[in-house]
Amino acid sequence: MRPPATRFPLALRLLHWLMAACILAMLFIGVGMVSTVSEMRTWLIDLHKPLGILILCLAAIRLCIRLAYPAPALPADLPILQRVAAHLSHLLLYVLMFALPIVGWAMLSAGGYPVHLFGRWVLPPIVPIDGPLFALLRRAHTVLAMVLFATILAHLGAALFHAWIRRDGVWQAMAMGRGQRRPPTSSMWISRSAGSS
Repeated sequence: MRPPATRFPLALRLLHWLMAACILAMLFIGVGMVSTVSEMRTWLIDLHKPLGILILCLAAIRLCIRLAYPAPALPADLPILQRVAAHLSHLLLYVLMFALPIVGWAMLSAGGYPVHLFGRWVLPPIVPIDGPLFALLRRAHTVLAMVLFATILAHLGAALFHAWIRRDGVWQAMAMGRGQRRPPTSSMWISRSAGSS
């Protein structure tokens, strides 16, 4: 019988860190877009669109890999509230990784703005041109971006908590580089002790 995985597959780990860099870049580009009125704003908008579609494509690939390979089990001694929070935060991250680019694409479509990718590639509109809908989607895009930023901060805080305080192997499950064995949990230690007595 195959032993349970202690790390995510390499492809999923690579996607995780690539997407983390892309999403952080998108958040800062978004802030730059709304806070500048210079010529750089146009350049940032032109960068924001294809990067958002790239994140959408990477999220779809990541979801397929994630469904194909089960996640390593959380430590057995992890409190139930932390376990539930971990599952809900991951679910929220996946929802936001899909929702933000799609809402952005719909917003541009409603405003009559073409979604240019690299070169001459232009994505088709996914909603009709509609001023009130554009305003609603623009507000939704901003709110979703703020929720994503807060979720990422919570995710980072939890990762550092597992890496520096609990040291329970959760960080190593997604970290790049050489793997590290997860220390035995209390339930494993009890079963071993019972077997040796």
